[in-house]
Amino acid sequence: VLIEFFEGFELEAKIVGTDPNTDLALLKVESDEPLRFVNWGDSEEARVGDWVMAMGNPLGQGFSVSAGIVSARGRALSGQYVDYIQTDAAINRGNSGGPLCNMNGVVIGVNTAILSPTGGSIGIGFAMSSRVAENVIAQLRDFGETRRGWLGVRIQDVTEDLAEGLGLADARGALVTDVPEGPAAEAGIEAGDVILSFDGVEVEDTRGLVRQVGDTEVGKEVRVL
Repeated sequence: VLIEFFEGFELEAKIVGTDPNTDLALLKVESDEPLRFVNWGDSEEARVGDWVMAMGNPLGQGFSVSAGIVSARGRALSGQYVDYIQTDAAINRGNSGGPLCNMNGVVIGVNTAILSPTGGSIGIGFAMSSRVAENVIAQLRDFGETRRGWLGVRIQDVTEDLAEGLGLADARGALVTDVPEGPAAEAGIEAGDVILSFDGVEVEDTRGLVRQVGDTEVGKEVRVL
C-alpha cells in the first residue's frame, strides 16, 4: 500500500486494521520528517446550518474541495449503527473516505455515500460522524480490530398502536421480539419487553439503541430498563 501525500511524495504503509462495517482502515507510515496532519473535531458540536467542506478526489480530478452546510444529523443508512451527518456539499465518486471539515479546519466526518437517482451529487450526501470514526480508529490502533458491544436481542420500533396496546405513555423505546442465546437472555430479558433506557441513556427508537449498544465497551455491566 502506498500513500500519496499532497506535497507529491509517497510512503509505503502498513495496514494496522480494517473495519468492514464502517469501511474504515488504519494505515501506519514511517517518515524521517514530521508529517502534516489534521485534527479530529467533535461532530456532536456540529449544528444544522453550519458550513462544512468536503474534500477528496471526485471523479478522478485530483484534490478538490466543495462547500455546503450540515443539512441534518443522526441519519442512518441501511439499518447500520453508524451515525451520519447529512450535507449538501457536493460529494461524488472519489470523495468517499475524504474528510468533512468544519470552518475551523478540523475533521467532523468521513465522506461515505450519497442518495441520487443519477449517480451524481444532487445535494444529499452523508459523512460518518467523527464520533463514530474516531472510536473505530482507536480500537483498530489498540486491538487491530473493532470490538463492539452486543446485547443479543431482535427489536422493532414502538409504534403508536403498540404503545397504546402496551399501556405506554409515549411511542418510544425498542420492543424486544426475540431473545436468542446471549447476554440479554442471561440477564432475563424476554420477548415482549420494551427497552426504554440503556446504561442511563433514554432509548428513543431501535436505531438509537443499536448505536448505544455498539458504542458500549465489551464486557461492561449496564443497567437496562
